[in-house]
Amino acid sequence: MMALLPEFDPADVGAGRGLIDRLTADAAALLRDVLAEILRRNSHTEYLGRFLDRASPGASAADLRDAFKERVPVSAYEDIEPYVRRVASGEPSSILCSEPITHLLTSSGTSGGQLKLFPSTAEKLDQRLFYNGVQALLRKMHLHPDQGDRRGKGMYLMFIFPGSLTSSGLPIMASSSAYYHSSQFREHDIGGFGRCTSPIEAVLCPDGRQSMYCQLLCGLLDRGVVDHVGGTFANAFIRGIQFLEDNWEEMCSNIRTGRLSDWITHAPLRDAVAARHLRGPDPALADEIASECARKPWDGIVRRLWPGARYILAIVTGSMSQYIPVLESYGAGLPLVSPMYVCTECAAGINLNPLDIPSAVSYALLPNIAYFEFAEVTHGDDEKVQAGTGLYDNLGELKLVDLVDVKIGRRYELIVTTFAGLYRYRVGDLLTVSGFYNATPLFRFTGRCGVVLKIDFESISEEDLLKAISQAYELHLRPLGYMLGGSTAYADISTLPGHYILFWELATAEGNHVATDIDRAVMENCCLAVENCFDQMYRKSRRRGSITALEIRVLERGAFDALMDLFLSRGTSASQYKTPTAIRSEQVLLVLEERVSGRYFSQETPNGPL
Repeated sequence: MMALLPEFDPADVGAGRGLIDRLTADAAALLRDVLAEILRRNSHTEYLGRFLDRASPGASAADLRDAFKERVPVSAYEDIEPYVRRVASGEPSSILCSEPITHLLTSSGTSGGQLKLFPSTAEKLDQRLFYNGVQALLRKMHLHPDQGDRRGKGMYLMFIFPGSLTSSGLPIMASSSAYYHSSQFREHDIGGFGRCTSPIEAVLCPDGRQSMYCQLLCGLLDRGVVDHVGGTFANAFIRGIQFLEDNWEEMCSNIRTGRLSDWITHAPLRDAVAARHLRGPDPALADEIASECARKPWDGIVRRLWPGARYILAIVTGSMSQYIPVLESYGAGLPLVSPMYVCTECAAGINLNPLDIPSAVSYALLPNIAYFEFAEVTHGDDEKVQAGTGLYDNLGELKLVDLVDVKIGRRYELIVTTFAGLYRYRVGDLLTVSGFYNATPLFRFTGRCGVVLKIDFESISEEDLLKAISQAYELHLRPLGYMLGGSTAYADISTLPGHYILFWELATAEGNHVATDIDRAVMENCCLAVENCFDQMYRKSRRRGSITALEIRVLERGAFDALMDLFLSRGTSASQYKTPTAIRSEQVLLVLEERVSGRYFSQETPNGPL
């Protein structure tokens, strides 16, 4: 059996195809080996020992696997948090896992509103290195098959979260920040960072504005050799383009004079840009860039500024799908490549067919990274699956199947067991099986588990909400040239009966200015179109008056930037931030309320007049 993390050269396409075929064809055996190794190392930890009876060193791998499946319950964050807090306070890592916990990873906090801390080890960084190498290999195979060593650079925006320390001195940081700070990233470069326009000093700069400015500036300086653009998530890349729209004149001045703006004060960043990128006055380049940026509207600006770009690289599935029309406008036909499915708990899924259109994107979970199990979920089971988060009370309710035993067309909640101390942990993501590649299933990410909106007897999932918004936009706004720059929802019960509020940031094609003069009837039709997509219980509640008309509040430009800034101030990493599908916090609501420019309501009940 192959090593769990085999070495390979991402530039060697022939060998790379063989690696991917072995990983996906041997999925069942690899999963058995992964679980056996996790249990061999960790069955004596305090956490697992309670369920595995402090298994003796002589226990066979098969015995340990059987005991694990019979006795170890499904867990939620509430179950592991006490152990994480104890490690953070200085207790030994061995209460959770045999390997030293080197740092704690922080979640984005945008899905459920709670920042969570997860244990991580040096081995987890090795897994991330391997995972990024597989992605680089797939890009080479599908997107750059004819370029060899003549490949260009990527204008790819990357950011860190500065992090903090626990009382015992253990670093707390975002998953991406941990990787960018690691020796694996600095010394091996298996994911191709050397082909990015951003200097490492810009990526590691703790000041987000200085980092963004210099990454975009360097991307403009290298515009002639850029062959792809992007960022981890679609909204981060869009934020970068909007930042460029506000600051291109200053950047052009820097390029024209060969002198970096004085407000860039982070010394390593300033020295790197001045020494390696801004190497003297270049009025001709400044004029080229200025002529493109001055043209309105900004449709096609990515293709115009980086004419050699072949694609936009960013995650555009799940809640990021709402940004596809904006990316399509900026890219003017450039393919949108959604390379991976990621979660803080583990590096997980890769897109084996990067050129698939966003609506068809599926991901394969690498079977050598973690042990994957799944709990089948139907629309009627969402709340049932959410119930019972203690160690014992959901064992009888959730029937788990292994990765290779899932069925095409069915929807599952992801359960992971990792080397770093997560055991049968409920990630909370919903995945639908779309097919198989060899023996490995392919999944479409369909949202977060559970209900995001609820007032009466209705239950609106993230998937339901995103589909409703997309349909309303496609029917009523896209044909008129409007772009949806961001969306979130809120269940308002401040007055009774309550109602749903959608906050939308809209722009026109003309200069991407805020759509303040949009026709009221158009927005009212959008409200009704969203409601018509909701479930039968919602429509019944509307007809009997226990929920009142859905409302859309149009926001001023920059509202979702302000929302992101709020989450960043709370400790969310810029590289991990995703606009929340729904909000619950009064403080978050206030940020948006201050920027409302128009309010619109449904004038009919779904499927019938008022």
